[in-house]
Amino acid sequence: MSALICLGEPLCELNAQPDGSFRAGFGGDVSNVAIAAARQGVDVGLISRVGDDPFGRDLCQLWQREGVSTDHVEVVPGQETGIYFVFHDAEGHHFVYRRKGSAASEMTTDILPDAAIAKARMFYSSGIGLGVSSSLRDATFQAVGIARKNNVAVAFDPNLRTALWSLEQARSVTHNLMQCCDIALPGLDDARQLTGLHSPEDIIAFYHNLGAKIVALTLGADGVSVSDGADVVTIPGTQMQAKDATGAGDCFNGLFLANYLRDGDILNAAKIANSGAALSTTGYGAVDPIPFNHTL
Repeated sequence: MSALICLGEPLCELNAQPDGSFRAGFGGDVSNVAIAAARQGVDVGLISRVGDDPFGRDLCQLWQREGVSTDHVEVVPGQETGIYFVFHDAEGHHFVYRRKGSAASEMTTDILPDAAIAKARMFYSSGIGLGVSSSLRDATFQAVGIARKNNVAVAFDPNLRTALWSLEQARSVTHNLMQCCDIALPGLDDARQLTGLHSPEDIIAFYHNLGAKIVALTLGADGVSVSDGADVVTIPGTQMQAKDATGAGDCFNGLFLANYLRDGDILNAAKIANSGAALSTTGYGAVDPIPFNHTL
């Protein structure tokens, strides 16, 4: 059984290059987290659906290469796998999605592998899964319930996408789920919108008050603030010549959870994840630049 089991929507990526071409790759925040954790040597499984199309088949081959279990990934004939484009400018990277009606968006509670969730050490999902569709939202809540019932730790990144749903609905639903969360992994910009708060200290306190025992608040290029409820430690950012920050937050989450599962040391996990996430910005795409354990 997997130590870490993740639920969400995988996507294929087309990333704009400086010469005007597009570089094919892979994404989907939960898939990125699963791969990042697997590259740290953790046993990881994925719960999802893909279309029986070239994109879905490529994703399945990717997970097999990366050592991510696909025992609970359903390949669905007649349905499509979502894709997204990444564009870059002076303000950073921007996404354009083509995911409506994707196989993963039509995931229901019926396909949840209750036993696999119950036997894992940790369950992970994100706010994108809550916003993609009502059926995937229901599946996520039910999976969290299974995890809680079986004393499986729940880790969650609110990962706000206002293109998927309104800020008001995102706030309500996300805060509701995060009352069942053991490890909160918000990014600063998302958390400011979702909480209405500004300072990292206030945001960390907000998520602890919702119920999280551990909060790791990523600060972009400024690093990460991590808290166990007693102390807040801020780890400065690692300076890199960044090319593409696509998936850097997912990389952080996967590395943090993998190293926390290894020894329970949140500060060490945050230091490794902080360095690894910075390193992941030096290449293009969400997956290819994710570091392996031996490179950190």
